[in-house]
Amino acid sequence: MKRLISEIFQIFIGIILASIGLKMFLLPNGFLDGGVTGIAILLSELFPVNISVVLLIVSIPFLALAWFTLTKRIFLKSIFAIVGLAVFIHFENFSAVTDDKLLIAIFGGLFLGAGIGLSIKNGAVLDGSEILGIFINDRLGISIGKVILGFNAILFSLTALLLSVEIAMYSILTFLVTAKIIDLMIEGFEDYVGMMIVSEKYIEIEEELIQVVGTGMTLYKSARGYGKRGSQTEKDIIHTVVNRIDIRRTYNLIEKIDSNAFIIEFDVNNIKGGILTKYLTTEGIKKLSPALYKSQEKDTKKASKTSPEKKQP
Repeated sequence: MKRLISEIFQIFIGIILASIGLKMFLLPNGFLDGGVTGIAILLSELFPVNISVVLLIVSIPFLALAWFTLTKRIFLKSIFAIVGLAVFIHFENFSAVTDDKLLIAIFGGLFLGAGIGLSIKNGAVLDGSEILGIFINDRLGISIGKVILGFNAILFSLTALLLSVEIAMYSILTFLVTAKIIDLMIEGFEDYVGMMIVSEKYIEIEEELIQVVGTGMTLYKSARGYGKRGSQTEKDIIHTVVNRIDIRRTYNLIEKIDSNAFIIEFDVNNIKGGILTKYLTTEGIKKLSPALYKSQEKDTKKASKTSPEKKQP
């Protein structure tokens, strides 16, 4: 129940952010966004119909798809989000804050993207184009991204024909800003880098990572492989996550121990728990690394005494 209340509250905040982007930036200037919201704005520009009513009507077919495509929990939260957005747009009286077209496109997209992203992160769809993407992906195997891109390409082409090329171009900019902010809201702002390290000197690298960088790690066995030095023997592979600010120091550390180490670096969208999130400061790392290393050393010695036949990595 606590989780559901938290999700509903965050969806509510998302509705407010999206409605601010629409009422304070996009709607007063006739700018569009992509997806169902863009269709609603386009129709309200062409016909004397309230944008709130249009948004609800246009969303009905996509909600019908959601009934057959998504879970009932997501479907219900999506109805709450879409109806809530329509109500807020209808009753909000925000006035436009700027007439600069570039600022309108950027900040309109920013607020709208933040609202949509926050809603998606909490299991609700604020724009029906994502539902269409999921539905077509299930039926035809076309990726969701390609479906949304094609959907919006048609929408912006119609905007250029029916309104103006300039509005279409600014609307594309709004859409790009919105899409980027949605990604940031869903993936998070965590500035971490994941690393997979393969080296003959993995024990020395493990010790230095603990003592110098102060990060945790997972070691797993490689069965065998083949590289530039021919057939590879069994060894432990280090899998760790470091803060991006420590990445250069980590590379220097590995280079000093084994210049031939094989390293794969990859982005990490979000992490939860573990050592890294608790010790991001210099003082935290200084406190962590000696204690952790000594604790590990004690555990290794203790395990060696109790099970001498098992070699500790």
